Amino acid sequence: MKGFFEYSKQAVLVTFSMLVLCGLIYPFAVTAVAQVLFNHQANGSLIDLEGEVVGSEKLGQAFTAPEYLWGRVSAVNYNTYTKEDLVPDVNGETAYGGVSSGTFNYAPSNPELKKRIEEDIETFLNANPGVQREQIPADLVTASGSGLDPHISVDAALIQMKRIAQASGLSVDDVEAIVKANTDSRTFGVFGEDKVNVLGVNLAIFEKVKEE
Repeated sequence: MKGFFEYSKQAVLVTFSMLVLCGLIYPFAVTAVAQVLFNHQANGSLIDLEGEVVGSEKLGQAFTAPEYLWGRVSAVNYNTYTKEDLVPDVNGETAYGGVSSGTFNYAPSNPELKKRIEEDIETFLNANPGVQREQIPADLVTASGSGLDPHISVDAALIQMKRIAQASGLSVDDVEAIVKANTDSRTFGVFGEDKVNVLGVNLAIFEKVKEE
């Protein structure tokens, strides 16, 4: 009986110690280090404009105005919904599925995939006269796994410059400079590809237009 209580005491002490260490001390220590050394990243990499949070460097947004850079296709529409999307249909379902991330997950043989791509290609060609179908970079008509990708390829950004310049009143050189300023190079110069932050470009365009 004495051995039983001795082992039970050890088990309780170990459990309590691990609870305090892993459940309290460690989370608070990691949070403190993150807030001190990586405050911007730890709080969502939020972008502030004139005292108002307008987005995050890590989350994409839906841009459709001709004077702004367009991002990738999003299965969750970048979590942007209208009031009509909140109204239930005859089956009691709504277009709003809650804040989430995800992709279409269509198989290559799915006719819905071909239909969606064809519609996106047509939309892009109509908005960008002079661009040929075969010139459209793949990432502008393919969805990311999360549906919230904040970046596009450099080619996908450059192919939109003429439209952006005409619609915004900026010069092509101005737009190109903005794109370059918001381009992230490969990690360590080796991994991945150069990529352009869509929100960063559009905020810079907004500020530049306001200055003109």
